[in-house]
Amino acid sequence: MVNLDSIDSKYIENYYKLIGENVKRIRKAKKVSQLDLSLRIGHKSVSIISCAEINHNNHHFNIEHLLKIAYVLEVNICEFFKVDEDK
Repeated sequence: MVNLDSIDSKYIENYYKLIGENVKRIRKAKKVSQLDLSLRIGHKSVSIISCAEINHNNHHFNIEHLLKIAYVLEVNICEFFKVDEDK
């Protein structure tokens, strides 16, 4: 078993960025604006979506956000965690 101390903050931050990039890519592919997505998941402004998509000031999506976004965008939540092998 691996010790949790071996995970550095960059590892976690990179996953937050990956998730944000994937949400943005899928949202755009579905032609859904940040405002529309925000409203459809129960928020009144785009700040949660816009900041989390780019990990601005370490804002990121929580599991509830991701579940709601996946439902609205009609994708499996696992799509947000996929690594693009072409990068």
